Amino acid sequence: MKLNEIRNNEGATKSHTRVGRGSSSGLGKTCGRGVKGAKARAGSSIEGFEGGQMPLHMRLPKRGFFNHFGNDFAVINLGRIQAALDSGKLKAGDTVTSATLKEAGMVGGSANGVRLLGKGELKAGLNFEIAGASASAIAAVEKAGGSVKTTFVKVVHMDRKGNPGKKVQRRQKAAEKKSAG
Repeated sequence: MKLNEIRNNEGATKSHTRVGRGSSSGLGKTCGRGVKGAKARAGSSIEGFEGGQMPLHMRLPKRGFFNHFGNDFAVINLGRIQAALDSGKLKAGDTVTSATLKEAGMVGGSANGVRLLGKGELKAGLNFEIAGASASAIAAVEKAGGSVKTTFVKVVHMDRKGNPGKKVQRRQKAAEKKSAG
């Protein structure tokens, strides 16, 4: 094999369709866009446009609320931890972190880590270092001879000067006032 003989495998590259190259090509003149109208023009995007009528997505009622400042935890129950111990994915006496749970394929990605919930029963003593845990989960882990250490710290949003935001300052003042009085 020589350098001038090197090429891609058959079917590895596909050339784009050239339009507007004569009527015999099958995509000449209007280039497959039909005739006139908004869709024939360049830069048109009329998905969901209903001719000036109020679009369906605006007529339907909106329900619920999405908290942009909320925490995103991957949750796992004690029953799944015990099943992983039985199958050999986790070992008794080990320290369980969000990274080890992710390696074992038990939780997916989350912005703020893993939260342990108390559904199910845990028989082996494990030490957990995770973002959070429910009170029932902590009690069940300690009953089995393990421990839970929470590592989650809530993000405090700062202003340009590096001070906490107004809402955080109000809450701090309210907490100080409550503890003083």
